[in-house]
Amino acid sequence: QVQLVESGGGSVQAGGSLRLSCRSSGRTFSYLAMGWFRQAPGKEREFVGSIRWSSGSTDYADSVKGRFTISRDNARNTVYLQMNSLKPEDTAVYYCAADVSGASLFAKVEVPTQYDYWGQGTQVTVSS
Repeated sequence: QVQLVESGGGSVQAGGSLRLSCRSSGRTFSYLAMGWFRQAPGKEREFVGSIRWSSGSTDYADSVKGRFTISRDNARNTVYLQMNSLKPEDTAVYYCAADVSGASLFAKVEVPTQYDYWGQGTQVTVSS
């Protein structure tokens, strides 16, 4: 059994900031990468960013590049998504996910099917 628990969502005004957390438990040594995705009502789940657990290297969607930052705390088995300069179009449910197969590492485009475990999601709402 594996658990991913997200927290930190909420409501902010445009231009504000939030930090999301995702704490993992279980066979964390087998997690090759952690990803963040988001899904707005009526939309497909889309890639936000990812981090390679071992090296700490990151990748971001063009829509959030320069505004969002992913980091990790190995001691706490926790991954963070720092979101700055938030826009109304960032409003969505945000999910963290774990890739244990390595599928996300060798694909140029990251999609949800490459990830194996998912958190419950946390709501982020940005108002004008």
